[in-house]
Amino acid sequence: MRTILLIIILCSFQSFTAFAEVNISDYKNYEITKTKFELEKISADLNSPWGMTFIDDENFLITEKTGKLFKLNINTGSKTEIIHELNIHTENRQGGLLDVHFYNDYIYFSYSHDHGDDYSSTAIARGKIEGQKIIDTEILLIAEPKLSFGVHYGSRIIIQNNFLFASMGDRWKFMIAQDGSEHPGSIIRMNLDGSPPKDNPKFINQPSWLPEIYQIGVRNPQGMTVSPFNDDIYISNHGPKGGDFIGVINKGGNYGWPIIGWGGKNYDNSPIGDGKPFKDEYDKPLISWVPSIAPSNIQFYKGGMFKDWNGDLLVTSLKYHMLIKLEIENNKVLKEEIILRGCKMHKKPCHDIGRLRDIEIDKNGNIYIISDEDESFLFKMKIKN
Repeated sequence: MRTILLIIILCSFQSFTAFAEVNISDYKNYEITKTKFELEKISADLNSPWGMTFIDDENFLITEKTGKLFKLNINTGSKTEIIHELNIHTENRQGGLLDVHFYNDYIYFSYSHDHGDDYSSTAIARGKIEGQKIIDTEILLIAEPKLSFGVHYGSRIIIQNNFLFASMGDRWKFMIAQDGSEHPGSIIRMNLDGSPPKDNPKFINQPSWLPEIYQIGVRNPQGMTVSPFNDDIYISNHGPKGGDFIGVINKGGNYGWPIIGWGGKNYDNSPIGDGKPFKDEYDKPLISWVPSIAPSNIQFYKGGMFKDWNGDLLVTSLKYHMLIKLEIENNKVLKEEIILRGCKMHKKPCHDIGRLRDIEIDKNGNIYIISDEDESFLFKMKIKN
């Protein structure tokens, strides 16, 4: 009897400590940074920009949810429209031309592909830039099934070791995220030509999954980055009412949506599943926010401008118009700090920045940010002299 009781106590303790590893966090408890910096408007006249990528030391490509693509010079602020042939569904709440990534002379895009009759899918394509247009366009993947609800496309893309990773939102279809035979609610891994790698889960231990699917159980992941310090790939994911998180992607893994909600509730305040925020059979994030902050893209800082930030993760927030810095060590969040916060949502100190959507860092360590607003800007952040 004593042995059985001891086993029960130990199991209970192990379960508790596993859950305790996840930091359920409230941004209202964070310190405001003491780092002195300048925030400069590089360019105006952007309309709901979503993604950006350096194509050389001086020029960005920037996408807009309107479907437009621009080349923008960071020294002059001048921008030129780049013509493309992508069939983009823009008549919805969250779709359009979304992420963009430059790699080995190719421009990779994610967007909401238009099927007609108000049906759309998250899609991945690539092409090459020649003058003021995209040429040699190839569609690499169109998510199945096509759906009519215009939200939760996910749609951030990155490239690591000649594999393309992309996030697919659940398109507000909930349990579809637990179905590996359909793309929504998953993380995708492809070869750069769109073919599935032969060591993806389908070919190893998940025969019912689609060949491109690498992980399931996410809701609406709109941020993704490779750590230059440990080579792990991190995502940000929108929870429901609470439960936004940062986590590491895991081959064949499952983040549990919508069986668990990472501390969040449904929008009518009802519990998700049995109300437990995490379960041992599902992957656990590093941090989960309650209330939600609506995180978009994320980047690890590496550079000489803000030397004390090297190794820290920068997180953009749509809902509260913030840039948050997370100090991470051994995949544990040690400290949180607010770098930027919008004046519409917060008291001074604040900046008129809007809903932060994407973030990039140049070779000198300058930080560039775009906000998802109808009248938006490209901002540059650097140390104050």
